[in-house]
This record gives sequence, C-alpha cells and structure tokens, in this order.
Amino acid sequence: MIYWGRIIGVLIGLLTRNPWLVLLGFIIGYQVDRGFAEQVRADWRGRQGARRFPVPVVRVLFQSLGHLAKSDGRVSEDEIRAARSLMHRLGLGPTQVRQAIAWFDQGKEPSFPFREALQQLRDGELRRAEQRAEFLKLMLEVSLSKGGVDKPERDLLWAASHELGIGRVEFAQLEAMVRAQRVFRDSPHGLRDQRQLEAAYQTLGVDGKATNSEIKKAYRRLMNRNHPDKLQGRNAAPDAIVEAEQKTREIRRAYDMLKARRGIR
Repeated sequence: MIYWGRIIGVLIGLLTRNPWLVLLGFIIGYQVDRGFAEQVRADWRGRQGARRFPVPVVRVLFQSLGHLAKSDGRVSEDEIRAARSLMHRLGLGPTQVRQAIAWFDQGKEPSFPFREALQQLRDGELRRAEQRAEFLKLMLEVSLSKGGVDKPERDLLWAASHELGIGRVEFAQLEAMVRAQRVFRDSPHGLRDQRQLEAAYQTLGVDGKATNSEIKKAYRRLMNRNHPDKLQGRNAAPDAIVEAEQKTREIRRAYDMLKARRGIR
C-alpha cells in the first residue's frame, strides 16, 4: 500500500499542535494516496501505452541509459533487461532494436556528452513539460530496475533533471511513482497481472521478446486459422464451430491485452 500522503498530512497537522488539523491532514492524505495508487495501477497496466518519441529522442534516451548504467563501472543484467523491455514498449522493430542497442553502447563511453545531448532535446524535440517528465520517468525506470541507485548514477539523474528543466520536487514525485509501480508489480495483484500477460503471449504463440510486428502477424495468422466462418463454409460439426468461436474470443482477448500494454497500433 502507499501511505506517504497520510504520513505527510499527519506530520503537517502535528506541527500545528491542533488535533483537528491532524485529522484533516490524515483525511486529505488518504485521498491523495488513493488517487496516486489508482494512477500507479493504471500506469503499470499500460492502459495508455508507452509514449512514442521521434528518432532523435529515442537515440538520446538509450544513449543516456547506457551512460547511467555504466556510471558505477558495471552494467547489470537488470538494467539490460529493463532497457530491452523499454525497446518493446516503444514499439521498436528488429532493425530499430539493433540501433537502440548500438546507441546504448555509445552512451557507455566516458566521452558521451550527456548534459549537452539533454540540453539539445530540451530546446528541440522535448519542448513540452509533460514530454520531458515522461523522458525522465523512463530513465528512472531503468535506473531503479536493480533496486537502488548509487551516488554516481544519482548525480547523473539530478543533472538530467536540471538539464530537462525539472525541479527537485517533481523529480522526487516521479521517483516515488516509479518505486510505487515496482511495489505494485511485486504485490499479489501485480503478480496476477503478470501471469495474465504471460498467458496472453502463450495464447498467441509468442514470448515477451517478440516485436509488435511479430505479435500482429501471430494474431492475424491464428484468427485466419481458427475463424468459425471458415468452418461453416466446410459444413463442420456444430461442436467444432462452438470451439472455434471460443478460440477466436481467447485470441482476441489476448491480442487486446498486448495492444494496450505495448501500445500496438
């Protein structure tokens, strides 16, 4: 559960030494926690899908992720998995994934102009505040994938926040949201959600490493193979038609889930 709103509300109330303000702080904090938790669940389930950035932004994103990951001297397996997962969420195809990996490797070089690259984005493709916040949030997701953030990486994240024009309060809110998402993912609800996602991949005969294009092809192939209209044209038995109808519903539900999670268009 997320209790920071209640904790902060009560602490502010205690500073006033007024029991009614303590109660008011708790009530307001409860409402904040509830709204924040709903936002976390919605974001984790991917209802809105990952924002699609133009190529220059994707390039700097993965270069920056490589720079962050290498800042402590070693790129962890968790960071690599998180970066690969992000490539799929952004809808990158096989050629684009290879390019993103090359950008990630470029960013690992000590000479990569981290601050300058972010400044150019702020003045160019990321002019809107919500775009810059989304960009920084994706960086935080990969950085926090290994659990904690050491000092060199923390310093780079602060620098990124500064170059993107994001204040420390908003940075702290973004980090809290990413950490809350991780808590939800590891909770019983999150684990059940993950099992449903894995079942959707299995229904389509693909795995989590499949590209969006491969998922689309698998869906179309299975729908073409199992559609009940084809069986009716062959004078199939009623039981076979009922089974085909059930199968196509399962295929469609699985595809709808993956479309929402991965932003497939």
